[in-house]
Formats: sequence, C-alpha cells, structure tokens
Amino acid sequence: MRKNIAVVTGSRAEYGLLRNLLFLIRDSHEFNLKLYVTGMHLSKKYGNTFKEIINDNIEIFKKINIRINSDDPLSISSSTSIGINKFAKSFKDSKIDLLIILGDRYELLGAVIPACFENIPIAHIHGGETTEGVLDEAIRHAITKFSSIHFVANEVYRRRVIQLGESPSRVFNVGGMGIDAIASTKLLSLEEIQEKLKIIMKKKSLLVTYHPETLQRENTNDNVNELILSLDKLKDTTILITLPNADPDNLKIISCFKKFANNNHNVYLFKSLGQVNYFSLLSLVDGVLGNSSSGLLEAPYFCKGTINIGDRQRGRLKSTSVIDCIAKEESISEALSKLYSKKFKEKLHNIDSPYGKKGASKNIYQILKKIEFDNLIQKKFFDVDFNL
Repeated sequence: MRKNIAVVTGSRAEYGLLRNLLFLIRDSHEFNLKLYVTGMHLSKKYGNTFKEIINDNIEIFKKINIRINSDDPLSISSSTSIGINKFAKSFKDSKIDLLIILGDRYELLGAVIPACFENIPIAHIHGGETTEGVLDEAIRHAITKFSSIHFVANEVYRRRVIQLGESPSRVFNVGGMGIDAIASTKLLSLEEIQEKLKIIMKKKSLLVTYHPETLQRENTNDNVNELILSLDKLKDTTILITLPNADPDNLKIISCFKKFANNNHNVYLFKSLGQVNYFSLLSLVDGVLGNSSSGLLEAPYFCKGTINIGDRQRGRLKSTSVIDCIAKEESISEALSKLYSKKFKEKLHNIDSPYGKKGASKNIYQILKKIEFDNLIQKKFFDVDFNL
C-alpha cells in the first residue's frame, strides 16, 4: 500500500532545492505525493511563484494562504498562527504518513506544530546548520526537535543534529540539495538570458541578493545603503538584484534597491528569477554579492566567488571561494577588489565545496523507501558523551 508523503514549500529558493525529490516521489510506485504550497509562493508581491510549480507539472494538493501582507514581527506572528490553524484543519483528514520539511523559514512552523499534534512524523532536510545572524537559527533547531528523520548536507551538520539529542541511526548525511538542482537544470546562454530578461550584460556583472539580518534589524537601512554605495562606484558593471525574502524589514531593503535602480540604468531588479534564470545568470556573472545562502551552497559549483556580507550566514560551512566582509562601504569595496583580482580568480578553478556532489535527492528517496514509517513518531533523547 502506498504511503502518503506530504511536502511543504513556502518560497522560491526552497522549492528549487526540493524540486528533484518531488519528481522522484511523484513518479514512484511506493508513495503518493501531497504538495502543500504556502508563504511567498502565493503572494503577488513576491512573484506568485506557485506558477513555477504548475509549469513543472507537479500537482498542488492544497494552497495554504497565510496572508503575508507586511514585514513587521506582529504580521509574521499572525501569518504563522494562520498557518497553524489552516494546516491543522487539512492534516486532520489527509491521512499523511510522513511530512517533509526543508530548511528554517517561519512559514514551516505553521505546518510542523499541527503535524506534531496529529502524530504525523516529520523528516527534516538541511538541519544542523547555523546562521547566527537571523531568527532562522532558532527555527531550524526547533524543527529538528520536532522531527523524527534528518537529512543533512555534511558530516559536521550530522554531528550537530546528534548533539541536539537525535538518534544517530536516524540522521543521514546525504549531501546538499543545491548541487542536485543545478545538475538537472538546462542553462540558458548569454544571448538567451539577455533576450528573455530584457537585460544587457556589460563587461562586468554581479548577482546581488541581500536579506535582512533579523537579529540586528536596527541597522537594516544603514547596511543596505553601505552596499549600494559600494555598487554605485562600479564602472561598466551590470548589477542584477533579486529582492529579499518576506523577513522582518524586507520592505526597507526593497525601497532602497528600487531607488538605486531608478537612478542607474545598469541595475535590474527581479521579484523572482526562477530556477533556470537564476542558475543561468549564476553561471555567467563574475560573482555573487550579499548574504544569501546561495552564495555558499550553489555559487561554488560554478567556480564563482562570493562576497558574504555581515552575520546572516555566520556559522555555515564555507568554501575558499567565499570572501567575508562587514556591511561597510570600505569593506565591501575591498572585497570586490579581491573578487576581481587575478590571484583570487585563479584559485576558483580548484574549489572544494563542503556540500558534496549531486545525488542528495536520490539518496533521500532511497532512504525513504527503506524506512518503516509506523514507529517514527516515537523518539528517545540521545545523550552524547562529552567526557565532562
């Protein structure tokens, strides 16, 4: 008898990582896929990215609209509570055998909490990672404790999940999902991407994504303006900016970037590029600038340098292609000089990513086929011997 596997996706980035696994579950003889779509996917402000899922011929089981209308903490708390209520009602009658969650965004708590109350076991992907500059850090570890099965991207992360009290027999190092997503994407050429996006790629080009540092929100305006000051000094450079996630203070960042774009014909803004466009640009630009996890997880695959600004990604494993700097114009400009230096460019040809090679989705799928679902909900706290 087929098992019902529910998967929740709430953002463009996490859907791109889940995409290959969704195909495997959808086309299998062992499982029925029930895909829940929520969060930014259902917001016009963030590009109505649920349409990408439809274009992939993946059936959406249910849309859970949590009304992401603003970026203040009260609105986010309200959206999370709406999610809890709506997911609870859906889970009650959906006969779900396993719920799969990837990552650390607050939308996912709306599904995880009622799943726990309904005794639905949870499998968590990309646990054990640390992002010390954002609230996601706490959310990620909370989801780990709600979960019965863990699929992590690196042995360091596996040890960290075990340190949180999870049984080693239920924590699997499958590698990073980002490499799978890239390997299965047919990239567009320079001419194709320019025509499709109506852009002109100059001699130099940068892909920029800057999200709020949700634990230091008082500095949001200053930080993004320092970034813009450094970008404004660049000559003959195409600047491609993807707008931030629905985190607290994201509207401040969007406003600053819009003003910058209005005064600079070399700057292009995108609500959502989609996976094909994003990876195609990533393969063509000189480097990545900002504080997105993509600069750490996916950019190394393309042998591209990343300028990682501030603390949002602090604590994550990084390859030698990542240049850390603070959110000050002088520091960012210094990092840009290093990015374009001959010495730095030469070492990009020998990058060793800590997130492994392709195959994570297949690894997860094969493990899911072997797991006995019936006893997953019961957990024992695993005590690590620290020899204290």
